[in-house]
Amino acid sequence: MKAAEMKKGQTILMDGKLYIIIDFEHVKCGKGGAIFQTKLKSVTDGLLNNARIRSEENIEEVTLDKRKYEYLYSEPSGHILMDLETYDQITLDNDAFGDGKKYLKSNTTLAVSSYQGKIISIDLPNSVDLAVVETPPEIKGATATGQRKSATLETGAIVNVPAFIKVGDVVRVDTRTGEYVTRA
Repeated sequence: MKAAEMKKGQTILMDGKLYIIIDFEHVKCGKGGAIFQTKLKSVTDGLLNNARIRSEENIEEVTLDKRKYEYLYSEPSGHILMDLETYDQITLDNDAFGDGKKYLKSNTTLAVSSYQGKIISIDLPNSVDLAVVETPPEIKGATATGQRKSATLETGAIVNVPAFIKVGDVVRVDTRTGEYVTRA
């Protein structure tokens, strides 16, 4: 495809690496032809890269294979996921999930993107409901001041929650920011 046809969020192959287009701007130089000043994010390592692409240049668009998987359980060798269409099971190591592993709960549906059989990214749901297993007791009068306390959740994640949350409560946590959303 021509560079003039690119859109934000597209995945492209450039210099043998996969990138996601974060932003681009059409720039007209004085004597020369028009170029696109693009901000690209590397799919493999997450680093941002700035690139200038001439508007008549061809870039290779890549279509990622996106499938739904269900997280089953973890074991020392990795995390076991099951494809919801074929029921095939795969094992992924901790690096594939990054910080998201602390929000993994059995039967959670995940979106897994792959390219040429290699897993590129794993998308957790935007929020998960997890039970509180440890937190200090409620402080009298703390609800008026909006005071927060730390709570350990069933997966081992530690989140700051309002003072009225008790052990056994189920809370909703945003997996993108790691913050408390509401009591579920």
